Amino acid sequence: MFQSLTGAVELGLMYALLALGVYITFRILDFPDLTVDGSFATGGAVAAVMISNGYAAWIATLLAFACGLAAGAITGLLHTKGKINGLLSGILMMIALYSINIRILGKPNISLIDAKTLFSSIASKTWLYILVLAVVILVIKTLLDAFLHTDRGLSLRATGDNKRMIRSLGGNTDTSIVLGISLANGLVAISGALVAQDTGFADVNMGVGMIVIGLASVIIGEAIVGTRSVFWATLAVIVGSIVYRIVLALAYRAEWLHLKSTDLKLITALIVIVALVIPTINRYYKQKSLARRRTAELAAAARGKGAI
Repeated sequence: MFQSLTGAVELGLMYALLALGVYITFRILDFPDLTVDGSFATGGAVAAVMISNGYAAWIATLLAFACGLAAGAITGLLHTKGKINGLLSGILMMIALYSINIRILGKPNISLIDAKTLFSSIASKTWLYILVLAVVILVIKTLLDAFLHTDRGLSLRATGDNKRMIRSLGGNTDTSIVLGISLANGLVAISGALVAQDTGFADVNMGVGMIVIGLASVIIGEAIVGTRSVFWATLAVIVGSIVYRIVLALAYRAEWLHLKSTDLKLITALIVIVALVIPTINRYYKQKSLARRRTAELAAAARGKGAI
């Protein structure tokens, strides 16, 4: 049990960058970006190929980030300059990246078992590994928070809130959209690079379903922590990613569920459905309770007038 939970925390921290990327597109820009499924695998593929060819792991991870930025920028340009629907732009880039990733890898997968990765020296020291990962993720979170408070970051947030108003004020929403999608996929690619180095391999299909995992992390985190400011919103995403992994670990250990590794996507989908439906049910019952209370108050007022 202990090893399962520590492993879940490790994976949760690595997937937190994926969740932060999805948060930028899904919550800040209100953009349904499916590029994520492709850029996650791109990050893993680029890092694996470079490390297996003798390059330093940190250089490989930075290049993975750059490739993610490029993939996101292309999606943004397809949408803003090519006037292609946002959802379709992401789907087209995701499909294109599948072939690109096979080209990068040269074969379906690459092993990194004996390669020197970012965490090779501390991989066996569980708590130190978790601490280093947490520091790295929090540093990236802090940089993202700082960016979102700059003029460019505020413009990005305003574009997601009300694109039409920003255009009426003379702002360039196209630049903000391209920048936001690019940054989001850069973070996703770093996540893919870290996961590939942790698991010891990169696979062309490793990005399948990543958008749903990212959404699950965002929604769970917002339900637990809340979103009263940028600081708390990004922290919520990280917490959601860790909690999501812990829930999965506990579900797999529940023998009565008879779960298999192939059930991962189904469980993820169910978690997202529950997380989305529960707030809707709560709102419904709150509105119903408010309506009953108002009806009772009106009835009481009417009886009072009748008595007079």
